Amino acid sequence: MAVAALYTQYNRVWIPDPEEVWKSAEIAKDYRVGDKVLKLLLEDGTELDYSVDPESLPPLRNPDILVGENDLTALSYLHEPAVLHNLRVRFAESKLIYTYSGIILVAMNPYKQLPIYGDAIIHAYSGQNMGDMDPHIFAVAEEAYKQMARNNKNQSIIVSGESGAGKTVSARYAMRYFATVSKSSSNTHVEDKVLASNPITEAVGNAKTTRNDNSSRFGKYTEISFDERNQIIGANMRTYLLEKSRVVFQSENERNYHIFYQLCASAQESEFKHLKLGSAEEFNYTRMGGSTVIEGVNDRADMVETRKTFTLLGFKEDFQMDIFKILAAILHLGNVQITAVGHERSSVREDDRHLKVFCELLGLERAKVAQWLCSRRIVTTSETVVKPMTRPQAVTARDALAKKIYAHLFDFIVERINQALQFSGKQHTFIGVLDIYGFETFDVNSFEQFCINYANEKLQQQFNLHVFKLEQEEYMKEDIPWTLIDFYDNQPVIDLIEAKMGILELLDEECLLPHGTDENWLQKLYNNFVNKNSFFEKPRMSNASFIIQHFADKVEYKCEGFLEKNRDTVYDMLIEIMRASKFQLCASFFQENPVPPSPFRSAITVKSAKPVIKPNNKQFRTTVGNKFRSSLYLLMETLNATTPHYVRCIKPNDEKLPFEFDSRRIAQQLRACGVLETIRISAQSYPSRWTYMEFYSRYGVLMTKQELSFSDKKEVCKVVLHRLIQDSNQYQFGKTKIFFRAGQVAYLEKLRLDKLRQSCVVIQKHIRGWLQRKKFLRERQAALTIQQYFRGQQTVRKAVTATALKEAWAAIIIQKCCRGYLVRSLYQLIRVAAITIQAYTRGLLARRRYRKMLEEHKAVILQKYARAWLARRRFQSIRRFVLNIQLTYRVQHLQKKLEDQNKENHGLVEKLTSLAALRAGDMEKMQKLESELDKAAAHRHSYEEKGKKYKATMEEKLAKLQKHNSELEIQKEQIELQLQEKTEELKEKMDGLTKQLFDDVQKEQEQRILLEKSFELKTQDYEKQIWSLKEDIQALRAEKTHLQHQLEEERVTSDGLKGEVAQLRKQAKTISEFEKEIELLQTQKIDVEKHVQSQKREMREKMSEITKQLLESYDIEDVRSRLSLEDLEHLNEDGELWFAYEGLKKATHVLESHFQSQKDSYEKEIEALNFKVVHLSQEINHLQKLFREETDINESIRHEVTRLTSENMMIPDFKQQISELEKQKQDLEIRLNEQTESMKGKLEELSNQLNRNREEEGTQRKTLEAQNEIHTKEKEKLISKIQEMQEASEHLKKQFETESEVRSTFRQEASHLTMENRDLEEELDMKDRVIKKLQDQVKTLTKTIEKGNDGQLSSRPREYLGMLEYKTEDEDKLIQNLILDLKPRGVVVNMIPGLPAHILFMCVRYADSRNDAGMVKSLMNSTINGIKQVVKEFMKLNSPHQNKNCLNNFDLSEYRQILSDVAIRIYHQFIVVMENNIQPIIVQGMLEYESLQGISGLKPTGFRKRSSSIDDTDGYTMTSVLQQLSYFYSTMCQNGLDPELVRQAVKQLFFLIGAVTLNSLFLRKDMCSCRKGMQIRCNISYLEEWLKDKNLQNSLAKETLEPLSQAAWLLQVKKTTDSDAKEIYERCTSLSAVQIIKILNSYTPIDDFEKRVTPSFVRKVQALLNNRADSSQLMLDTKYLFQVTFPFTPSPHALEMIQIPSSFKLGFLNRL
Repeated sequence: MAVAALYTQYNRVWIPDPEEVWKSAEIAKDYRVGDKVLKLLLEDGTELDYSVDPESLPPLRNPDILVGENDLTALSYLHEPAVLHNLRVRFAESKLIYTYSGIILVAMNPYKQLPIYGDAIIHAYSGQNMGDMDPHIFAVAEEAYKQMARNNKNQSIIVSGESGAGKTVSARYAMRYFATVSKSSSNTHVEDKVLASNPITEAVGNAKTTRNDNSSRFGKYTEISFDERNQIIGANMRTYLLEKSRVVFQSENERNYHIFYQLCASAQESEFKHLKLGSAEEFNYTRMGGSTVIEGVNDRADMVETRKTFTLLGFKEDFQMDIFKILAAILHLGNVQITAVGHERSSVREDDRHLKVFCELLGLERAKVAQWLCSRRIVTTSETVVKPMTRPQAVTARDALAKKIYAHLFDFIVERINQALQFSGKQHTFIGVLDIYGFETFDVNSFEQFCINYANEKLQQQFNLHVFKLEQEEYMKEDIPWTLIDFYDNQPVIDLIEAKMGILELLDEECLLPHGTDENWLQKLYNNFVNKNSFFEKPRMSNASFIIQHFADKVEYKCEGFLEKNRDTVYDMLIEIMRASKFQLCASFFQENPVPPSPFRSAITVKSAKPVIKPNNKQFRTTVGNKFRSSLYLLMETLNATTPHYVRCIKPNDEKLPFEFDSRRIAQQLRACGVLETIRISAQSYPSRWTYMEFYSRYGVLMTKQELSFSDKKEVCKVVLHRLIQDSNQYQFGKTKIFFRAGQVAYLEKLRLDKLRQSCVVIQKHIRGWLQRKKFLRERQAALTIQQYFRGQQTVRKAVTATALKEAWAAIIIQKCCRGYLVRSLYQLIRVAAITIQAYTRGLLARRRYRKMLEEHKAVILQKYARAWLARRRFQSIRRFVLNIQLTYRVQHLQKKLEDQNKENHGLVEKLTSLAALRAGDMEKMQKLESELDKAAAHRHSYEEKGKKYKATMEEKLAKLQKHNSELEIQKEQIELQLQEKTEELKEKMDGLTKQLFDDVQKEQEQRILLEKSFELKTQDYEKQIWSLKEDIQALRAEKTHLQHQLEEERVTSDGLKGEVAQLRKQAKTISEFEKEIELLQTQKIDVEKHVQSQKREMREKMSEITKQLLESYDIEDVRSRLSLEDLEHLNEDGELWFAYEGLKKATHVLESHFQSQKDSYEKEIEALNFKVVHLSQEINHLQKLFREETDINESIRHEVTRLTSENMMIPDFKQQISELEKQKQDLEIRLNEQTESMKGKLEELSNQLNRNREEEGTQRKTLEAQNEIHTKEKEKLISKIQEMQEASEHLKKQFETESEVRSTFRQEASHLTMENRDLEEELDMKDRVIKKLQDQVKTLTKTIEKGNDGQLSSRPREYLGMLEYKTEDEDKLIQNLILDLKPRGVVVNMIPGLPAHILFMCVRYADSRNDAGMVKSLMNSTINGIKQVVKEFMKLNSPHQNKNCLNNFDLSEYRQILSDVAIRIYHQFIVVMENNIQPIIVQGMLEYESLQGISGLKPTGFRKRSSSIDDTDGYTMTSVLQQLSYFYSTMCQNGLDPELVRQAVKQLFFLIGAVTLNSLFLRKDMCSCRKGMQIRCNISYLEEWLKDKNLQNSLAKETLEPLSQAAWLLQVKKTTDSDAKEIYERCTSLSAVQIIKILNSYTPIDDFEKRVTPSFVRKVQALLNNRADSSQLMLDTKYLFQVTFPFTPSPHALEMIQIPSSFKLGFLNRL
């Protein structure tokens, strides 16, 4: 639409105003094209006819809905009055000092301390997108840091502005942000050092001016270096154009640099007394401005802070004192009195006190300084002339020297700061912070202002190009046709200053001329540029100045002093005097060719984006202008190679009043800093840019139903825009955004407001009609009711008589009696029917109950017999199974002893070898000690000789000194005689000589005394060393004797070990012989097997006969008498097997006695028995392996039984069955023990018989040798008999196979248990798998039971004491497996709560039972230091059984506090982990997500917040927050966390949610609206419902959300009247005054129907809140932790019943 069409009635415009720059007016009549006058109505009610030109109509005012935006580019109308008004609303009314203007951050100086720079604010902005939060210097710093980390590209933050605008503070906050968010984990404290450089540079480079109490008088570019992890590793600083003239001159109400006043304030301290300073009023250089004190500043305290920062940077006290010495010398130099001698000469008295102090401090010759301060040397080709100077010239020379010294000192301090901030690693990226002066124009502008404005011209050019580039990139990215935008290019002004034959080059050329003057240089400028360059002008009324048209404004410069300031020269003789200074630091300042310190050290190469012409003339390098131009070139190269971020600091008023808005001053600064230029560039094209989603959400009310039915929102937006705005040139469609011309968003807002207003009118119409109808109907019904009662009353009065009343009464009595009769008769009928039905029903129920009781009685009888049969069957199967398993275990105990003996022998051999090695090491150590002793003696002898020589030399020196002293005394007498003869004029000189001689003599005497003292000290040191050596020798001798005793003892033990080894070797030889015999027998066995098969039948018949004889001779009744009735029943089941086994053993005895009677068969029988022994040894080894497996199986079975009992405590039937099984198992073990003891006795008899056979073998060996032929025959018979015995054993194996029935019954029993425990189905399935595994292992064991029946041992059931035995060397493994490697997921969830704590306490009880204090202490310390996780206390709530488990010997109360601290640390760490997980989703879920329908209302956004996608990405919602809370709650419950701790943790999490949400609300003005308050209240209700659902109402978590709830209420409540203010004061008790005012100032209406909070209402609330004594902090401390209380909950588990899972890998622990 046409622009003129927007000038309609009720719209508002801006018109110029001489005081306020612009003022607002409302259009009183529609404007038509061609009108010369615009009818306006001012805000004060006056009418105005404003003359207009159709080509330049007054700028339109933005709708109120767009006023107060965070970004100026979000305004629909972009022009100067709109910018000023937006800044006024934000600064003066909302008290917001930061505003975006595209890529610029506009910072207004509030002249007041604001609570928006704390660490909480830094953490709030860290990681956030720039447009998501309110404008802030931290947001710019975060954007720079994020781009550096993401793109690996260097960044720059350019801070500029007038003096007093807050540049230094802004740069300091940016650096503080980087130091906080990029803090490294090392201990180098690089961040602190970087921040510490600011106070130092401010002390030496900042001063009080009329505009600012802490004005930076130099430019500074600080380059902060980062490594690959984006952590600060160092920094570097570059300075520009220090204002040296301030050292010697200050204007009225200004001060010199702060460091001078800090030094004077500390003059009375002891370390500064040698500087001979006084108050600042005593020195010319500090009292010139007449203001030596700044209100609210303590210079003495600042001096302490400055020294602290010096120390933090590593500057020692000597270095600091050197700096203070030079500063004091400058002050004294300014007080040197120069007196005029005539008109052409001047002089300085040599006895001037300040001159004397100046020369003493800097080590200068006083006479030369006094001479050359008042004269100078002129060198010509033929001669050198000394020319005296007038007093003004001498004062100038003195001041030039002071400026030169201070400039060198300033550069030196900056250089040392850079050295302190150097880093050894490689720089990855950097962020530069440029704190530089802004555009300046004063009444009198000189060389400094010229250089400052020149630098600002260069920066403005770079800024314009960068803004132009960003605009072009934005258009190209969105595929918008790019049209060239006309923007201001200041290259002509830059060429005027720096081009060839420009102002700077002409100035340098004039400085080279001997007689060059400011007037001659100015005349050259007139001749070259007047009427030739449009940017250069000559003032009409002056011939001593010139005017340059800068980008910001015209500036008139006075040429006086340009040459002198550009030369910056000091006379040669003064330079030579300073170069000859005895003070090394001062002399180094004035060296001829000093190595220039690198002011800018960078590890990367920067390349300029634009080629720069550099001067080639070497003679220009010495001038100030040339140096400044070179440094400016380097700065521009650096900035062009980085991504810049701009901060423009604005000074709101010159009176330094807080939050006072001076429109004229601000408009002037906005023009000067380029903000309006940015606005102008944006306004020329498409300044307003909306994403499709933002447009769709905002202007959905303007869409028709047909348009809303489209699925593609992008197409909907296009269709709507074509319909609403016919001129397609007023907008463009990009890929992700819609671009609007200036004013189109305001037009759309007008359409939206009209539509909403029409809708409101329709709604109001219907509601008012409904209310009126409702009121009418209510009044109509009331009238009808009144009429009804009135008419009825009249009728009654007419009809009522005495007769009518009697008749009516009689009728009522008749009705009563009749109705009573009818009711009674009906009642009787119903009663009879009910009784009859009840009788039949009760009889039926009784008969049913009887039949049911009879059936149940029979079923109980059947169940009794069935369960009894099952119990008997189960008992028999378990008894057999346990009997077989325990028989296996007994046999292996004997074999374990043999293995232990072998291990012991092996350990003795190893011990012998280790003792031999130890002896060899001790011998070597003895030899080394002897050699060291010899060396120490030789060393001592050499020291004694050196001491004697040194003493002799010192005596000779003393003699020489005495002789020299006597000669000096003789010379002194001669000189005194000569002095008497000379004149009085020479007395002073001779006195000086004598004084010097006396000083020399005293110095020599002092040196001699010092030498004597040092000699005495050295001799004492030597004697102490000799004494210590003697003590060492004695200690070595004692150690030698001790070692000899040890060697003798070891020899004795080694001899004993050698004997034992010899015995072991003999036994080993016999073992090898036995093995050889076994091999021979095995070969013979193979040959004989064939022959044995043919004789099987014969041997069987013989064996049967032998067994019959044995059975007849065996006393069976005796065996039965020794057995109980239950044993007899068991033997009856397997009687044949047992008697067969006994018969075989008897048969072997008979065969042995038969062979004993035969002398020829002894040798063969012994060999057979030996073979049998070897075979048994092999069987024992095999059984030993099986024994280990069996023990594991027994342990697992025991674990399963205990776990079943603990898990099935709530199932009484199953628990009772298990207890019965355990009792039966114990009875079976007792019976089996008795049987195995009898078997053991028989085995002992067999072994005794074998021993007797061996004894008889020796006596009958000779007879056996003669009967070899008989032996072979008997050998064959014996082998055949052994074969028969093996067959009998195979028969036994077949009989033992019947044990499979035991396994089948066991499996049936397991399935029966699973049937009875269906409620624990999943757990029993796991146990079935374990049982099957055990059954497989039992199979392998049962096959070998018959082999070990002869060696089974008895065992008894173990009763556990609730202790775990462990070794000291296993302590680390215990801690590692039990705690460090214990994973909370998977393993611990399936265990009883606190199982690791129970295991640890059982270990502590074991150490306590041993009364081993070291063991207890070691375990406790390892537990605390290694894992810091367990705390266990026994308190009064212990049960009597638990009290038995208390420690008897040690009191662990000293560890309680330690363990409590550890528990608190664990709780805090747990809270931190949960907070880290939930914190990223809080803001999106609680604040940004909108779940309520109809409350969404997006407002126009600016450059800083433009979405890059059409559809919003799915972020976190309120459901995400609740899901995360539920996950935390379920995890805590699953891990057995105490309910009280769960409540405390939930309370802490709710506090975090409320604090983070509220902090984000404080920093997001766009969220402070009534609708957002409704959303927050809704989200709080969700949280309360969650608490109610989890039964956590008493956790006090709801109370932690009270501040957030009150903030939401504050956003919704009415805020206009005094009663509203009082209500806010009474209700918002959980919010501080600062927070309430912040919310009120940030309140932002979403629509025009909402009203802004007026400043007067804010002041009313603030007046009510002044009485509160609450915190001044704006942000809530999200790191705050509530005090935690650990409740005591007694453990329900008995220590003796606790089982250790195999997953803990704690097999080295033994239960006691």
